Amino acid sequence: MRDLITDALKGHGVDYVEIHVEESEGSRIAYRGKELEDIVRASGVGGSVRALYKGGWGFVTFNDLSNLKDRVALAAREARLVGKEESLLAPVAPVVDSVKPVLKKDPFSVPLVEKKKLLDEYVEVMWAVPGIQTSMIRYGDSRRKLIFASSEGSYIEQEKVDMSAGLTVIARKDGNVQQATLSLGSAEDFGFVEGIHSQVEETRDRAIALLSAKRPKGGEYTVICDPVLSGVFVHEAFGHLSESDFVYENQRMKEIMVLGRRFGNPILNIVDGAAIPGLRGSYKYDDEGVPATKTYLVTEGVLTGRLHSRETAGKMGEPATGNARAISFRFPPIVRMTNTLIEPGKTTFAEMIADVKEGIYAKSWYGGTTSMEMFTFSAGEAFMIRNGQIAEPLQGVVLTGNLFTTLENIDAIGDDMGMTQGGGCGKGGQVPLPVSNGGPHIRIRKCVIGGE
Repeated sequence: MRDLITDALKGHGVDYVEIHVEESEGSRIAYRGKELEDIVRASGVGGSVRALYKGGWGFVTFNDLSNLKDRVALAAREARLVGKEESLLAPVAPVVDSVKPVLKKDPFSVPLVEKKKLLDEYVEVMWAVPGIQTSMIRYGDSRRKLIFASSEGSYIEQEKVDMSAGLTVIARKDGNVQQATLSLGSAEDFGFVEGIHSQVEETRDRAIALLSAKRPKGGEYTVICDPVLSGVFVHEAFGHLSESDFVYENQRMKEIMVLGRRFGNPILNIVDGAAIPGLRGSYKYDDEGVPATKTYLVTEGVLTGRLHSRETAGKMGEPATGNARAISFRFPPIVRMTNTLIEPGKTTFAEMIADVKEGIYAKSWYGGTTSMEMFTFSAGEAFMIRNGQIAEPLQGVVLTGNLFTTLENIDAIGDDMGMTQGGGCGKGGQVPLPVSNGGPHIRIRKCVIGGE
């Protein structure tokens, strides 16, 4: 295999060529209500070629290795059709390596029938009480064996395993409809989805409890976000703005996302990195063969870094960060987040809440949108805070605002930490890409809450 690929890379008269070969297998199971909607076991083989010439890329996919050299030649011809500038790739030392996953419990050691039986149990838990209108549950796993080879001399074999599960419970009473969700995932242990009956029960009961919760009065509040919501906030509102293809292509963002600019108090540190071990966004090399890093995006409140592919790093004169990722061989690598988080601070939750006379404790989430620096997020669960104490539950809590103003208004960061590993990130038609996000509890002053 290596000789075949190495030979195919030679003699095409372009600035750079890379070949990706992928062998994949996986399963998925989905229920809607009490009915099994989908159960699949699938496998596949394919690959792609990227060629670079005078700043122009050619991209070709294939489903077998026959005529591989012809596929490379086609990508090279495509690149020559569009290349009119200068090829700029940040320098990276060639790598030859083989990487195997470290697994606690391999999902592919568990028969599909056993996975289904487990989900059957959770469906029964969700429907064990009255008031449930419908429910959804899904499970998926995948194993990808990847080969990356480049005309610069890299040859990397890397195997990745990914698992995720999610469920939604929708309750209804007298025309009032509420929902609660649970999202989980792992890169190393099928046990993440075993024995979670109590979490499923808590999710079900939360949906029912929301039916009797009140909506808040709209206005500005001191808001405390739990680790789930703080992670979603930093991923959606800040992480995407740190993806340098977005910055490079947007003049307004170039003017805003200037390295050295202060965005928050000195207590704020934001990190992204696949070199953080054991998470769904973790790996040793990205899809350009660049070693994983841990990149500080914000250090003590100051913008100190951003996420790069080799091309964006070359164009902006900054180091490659190992953030070029593709969801499969059918897509070219683009700049993506990996594991994005706010680092813990020194404030306990008791200290954080003690001096809040009237505020909101927002937990989890089930939706949101971002547009440039503006964001809107819906909390999955929320409570009033009165005189330093958690008070009545709330429904329909929506946080909205300007990212940069909100970062400045973070005045306390918890000493705890939580990471969310369910779901996935979408960009450029590539979804769901395995990522993780998280942080500690954070306190935001003057946060706008929609309500009555």
